[in-house]
Amino acid sequence: MVSKDQPAEDRTDLAEDRTILAVERTFSGWIRTGLATAAVAIGMQAVFGPFQPTWVPKAVATVFLLAAQLMFLFAWSANRMSRRRLSSHTARAQPGTRILILILLLSAGILGVGVVLWLL
Repeated sequence: MVSKDQPAEDRTDLAEDRTILAVERTFSGWIRTGLATAAVAIGMQAVFGPFQPTWVPKAVATVFLLAAQLMFLFAWSANRMSRRRLSSHTARAQPGTRILILILLLSAGILGVGVVLWLL
């Protein structure tokens, strides 16, 4: 709890730390939404796979995969811009390299799912 006797600079530092943590929670929300969108793409193919012509469910699933990929990229971009404006004082934010590695792995996974989807 912050007291009124605490210097304004300390209160500002704590507010900035809370903002950094909020940025990380927002990033996590974008990633969750992107993964759910990718799951919809996989579900589309599973449910409508026997549909004729076969390219129709594949095309719709690909749209969902592209949306998931965009969500990952937007999450990374927004996180990066926010982290540039803020500096951590007490809170330990996730390192930027860790977030980049996560985005690269998720992007590779989305690409792999898309390739497998079209090979089925």
